[in-house]
Amino acid sequence: MSKVTPLSGFPEMLPAQRVVEREVIDSLSRSFELHGYANIETRVVEPIDRLAKGGEIDKEIYVLRRLSAEEGEDAGLGLHFDLTVPFARYVLEHAGHLEFPFRRYQIQPAWRGERPQEGRYRQFTQADVDIVGRDELPFHHDVEVVRVMVEALDRLPVPPLTFSVNNRKLIQGFYRGLGVPDVIAAIRTIDKLDKLPAEVVAEQLVEQAGATPEQARACLELATIRGGDASFVEQVRALGVTDDLLEEGLTELAAVLDGCAGVVNDHVRVEANLRIARGLDYYTGTVLEVFMEGYEHLKSVGGGGRYDALASDGRTTYPGVGVSFGVSRTLVPLLADGVLAGSRSVPSAVLVAVVDEESRATSEAVAQALRARGIPAEVSAGAQKFGRQIRNAERRGIPFVWFPPSAHGQGDGTHQVKDIRSGDQVVAEPGSWTPPADDLHPRVVTTLSTQKEHQQ
Repeated sequence: MSKVTPLSGFPEMLPAQRVVEREVIDSLSRSFELHGYANIETRVVEPIDRLAKGGEIDKEIYVLRRLSAEEGEDAGLGLHFDLTVPFARYVLEHAGHLEFPFRRYQIQPAWRGERPQEGRYRQFTQADVDIVGRDELPFHHDVEVVRVMVEALDRLPVPPLTFSVNNRKLIQGFYRGLGVPDVIAAIRTIDKLDKLPAEVVAEQLVEQAGATPEQARACLELATIRGGDASFVEQVRALGVTDDLLEEGLTELAAVLDGCAGVVNDHVRVEANLRIARGLDYYTGTVLEVFMEGYEHLKSVGGGGRYDALASDGRTTYPGVGVSFGVSRTLVPLLADGVLAGSRSVPSAVLVAVVDEESRATSEAVAQALRARGIPAEVSAGAQKFGRQIRNAERRGIPFVWFPPSAHGQGDGTHQVKDIRSGDQVVAEPGSWTPPADDLHPRVVTTLSTQKEHQQ
């Protein structure tokens, strides 16, 4: 058999790593549901013309086609590259069965044909929360959805996170007030500041957005403004640009910061960052990106914002606002660096020893009695010497080994269980013994000083 070559950009996790991913997904799900968000799952394919709408990602779409398809068959289908576009389609298709405003969360894989590198993969899992209204969606929902994601990510055993928030109305109004000829081109150009030097971005503002060198300098000056409270408003006004849309954006951005003030802490912060633009055209108000301390080279590990016209059937428009968190983008580097790990590679808390093959049924009965009470247990694969069975449990991280009667050399019919970490061995009954809560299921173990362990 030939050697198997891994596919670049399609990460697969070992069992102990999968423990971490599942706990993160379960934690996010619990957080979202606490706020009343319903879970959905959309199909993995969408028409290519819908996937390509309103963005610059056409060349990264994976096209789907049966190998034996005839000419024209299955044409025009692609794998979704995010969860926002398929969600917009979902809302249009099922609007008659939904109550608005509709709150949903979705945790699914997506596919994007870009060059693989750390934090960027061709297949990856995202977690999205969105609120969608019918014809209108009051601004307070922008504050709500940011708060929900802040609270959800605060519960995860990851390094400190920063939500960098801006508002498209603010930057559009500023550019309009400046007199920049092509405002949308200016937004797309400013969005490149994390990839290109400021002087190159200034040149592109002149070449691609029609700005004068003075206007380009003002755009870059706006992009330098940061703030953890509403003090950024006066910094913007000090630049001397006036516009009604600018004022609306300033008010909304200040409201997001104020609305999140009660949930931020040393682990998760929210700040105004007027560099954030989000290059996708469908964003219309609040925009944000999430950055992880110590992993700034990954760029953002999350993002999102307000989209007022992404979903429309020509008669009704469904405005929405949402935030996406890159589960794979965040976890794969942390797992590779040993920052996060699963406490064991199997769910079993107990390995039931086998004296000999003739008495295997006795061991099976013990395991079944433990499982009936919710204790994960498995029976030893072979009736080797007990030392080998214990070492087998140790290699796989199983904390307890159970010895049925006669397995421990006692003729009194008692069962005994051994904690193979400490060596303690006690008499126990399958119908009543319970392991400590920390040992019942695999845990997420982290080297982060602020969170030593995260219990599943």
